[in-house]
This record gives sequence, C-alpha cells and structure tokens, in this order.
Amino acid sequence: MNGTSVMTGLAALVHHRAQYLSHLCSRITSLAIVVLRGNLFHYDEKLFSMKQHPGQMRVAEWIRRDLLIPDAPSDYSKTARIQDRYSIRCAPHVIGVLEDSLPFFQTLIETELNSANDNPIVDPDSGRVFHGGMFYGGHICFAMDAMKVLIANLADLMDRQLALLVDPNYNNGLPQNLSGDPQLWSHGLKALQIGCSAWTAEALKGTLSASIFSRSTECHNQDKVSMGTIAARDCLKILDLTEQVAAALLIAVRQGLKIRKELEPNFCEDFPMSPEVLEFVDTLNKLIPFMKGGIPIEPILRKLTCEIKKRELHL
Repeated sequence: MNGTSVMTGLAALVHHRAQYLSHLCSRITSLAIVVLRGNLFHYDEKLFSMKQHPGQMRVAEWIRRDLLIPDAPSDYSKTARIQDRYSIRCAPHVIGVLEDSLPFFQTLIETELNSANDNPIVDPDSGRVFHGGMFYGGHICFAMDAMKVLIANLADLMDRQLALLVDPNYNNGLPQNLSGDPQLWSHGLKALQIGCSAWTAEALKGTLSASIFSRSTECHNQDKVSMGTIAARDCLKILDLTEQVAAALLIAVRQGLKIRKELEPNFCEDFPMSPEVLEFVDTLNKLIPFMKGGIPIEPILRKLTCEIKKRELHL
C-alpha cells in the first residue's frame, strides 16, 4: 500500500476527532469561567465583531450560548476582575485558530481521498500509462504538521486553565488544589495537575514539522519524500495526549463547581448556565465522583479519555 493512502486515512481520523475536541474545549472553558467567577464580558458579541475570524467568533458564540450571556450586556457590577488571565480571556482566540483552519484541512484531506496516488497510473480510455509522482503526500503532511501545532495549543490552553483552578492565588477563593478535604491537608488534584503538565509538555515537544526531515532512499530515486505518515502518526499521538488533558480538566471543573456551590450556594444566580450545559454537568457528576478521601483518579481519567475519543460526551 502506498504511504499516501495510510497518511490520508490517519488524517481523516485526526480531523474527525479534532472537530469534536475543539467544541469540547470550548464547553470546558465555559465551565472554567463559571468556577473561576470569570468576566463574562470578555465574550461580548460586539467585541468579537471587531475581529471577524469566523471560527473565533463561533467559539465565543458557543460560550455565550453556554452561559446565557446577553447580546448587549451592560451590568459590570458582578465582574470580579476587569481582565481575566489569557487562558480564560483569550480562549476563543486560541480555539478559534483551529476552528478556522479545519475547513481548509478538510478540503485537503477530501481532495486527496478522491485522488489517484498510484505510480504508474493507467488511463483505461486511452490506454496511456503515466509515470509520475502523484504518490507524493505533501498536502497531507502539511495538514498534519499544522494540526499538530493547533491541537497542542489546545492542550497548552487547558493545562493553563487547570493550573489556575488549583492555585488559590488565582482561583478566586477556592481551596488549594481544589481539595475536597482542606482540613486534612489533602493534596486534592495536585498530582493530576502535575500529570497534565507533563502530557502537555510531551504534546508540545512533538509539534516539530515532519516534512523538513525528508530522507533519500533507493539509490537517490526516492530522494525527496513527504514524511506525511510520520506527521499523521505524530498528530494522533498529540491528539491522544490532548484528550487526556481535556479529561483532567473535566475532573477539575466538576470538582470546582461542587466546591463553589458549597461555598456560595447562590452563585449560580450570577453565572446561569444553559439547559444543555446543565445536562452536560449532570453527566459529569455521574461519571466523576467528588474527589474526597483518597479516591483513585487514574481509572476515572482513563474512562473519561475513552469517552472523549469516542465522542460520547454530548455537546
């Protein structure tokens, strides 16, 4: 089988999962905003009309819809901070780059899927035999190299959000490490945040372009090749790691919502959530126990990662 067939098949799988991950990252950001008592005016519709990248605007719209943010808010009295940190304030801008790029990558992948990449190619109508280079996978390699960077940026974004959630210097009144047993000096989600940082570092490290590592083989007949299969495999690995980061952040926002409600029973009046988000939170509560008393996290993390990979968390 030609390598271009392999890389194209892998690219299709990557694109399918990346579409879902983009929307999931936006939903988790909405919940992180609630837990942190973030500034809802960062997602104002008028503000986003000033920089009209469609994907970026769409992510901001998802957040507005999740949190029932009005089209023209005017009351800033409930705002804890004028400006939240970048991983909260700029989330639509980070996720939006992937959202804006996905249609372009889809075009590249679908074009390749519907193309011939054999050599030689036989035209049955004329009987001509064409010797050429249609097997070259440069377009797919570029798509995978680019998606590696964009997906790893989602891991970096969510890792930063988790770091804010567990840090009492930045989480707006929540216990250190979102501990469910603060009186017992529990480490809470400390180990989870450390693991998340490691997965993110590994994802970021894998983003170097594969196409620049072309090797010459077959007595210099194959002296310039795309390296697209390596790019696609790298992208799948980064996708796996980023889905793990998303699972970790789901555990953190579920924990944070519970603690915030215990500390401030009426806080949901300031941060109402749409029926779809409330249903999503209810699903999380069933999948993720409140972390208290040394509950093992690894089996929960593994199950959540599997749910994300299969797109089973309804958005």
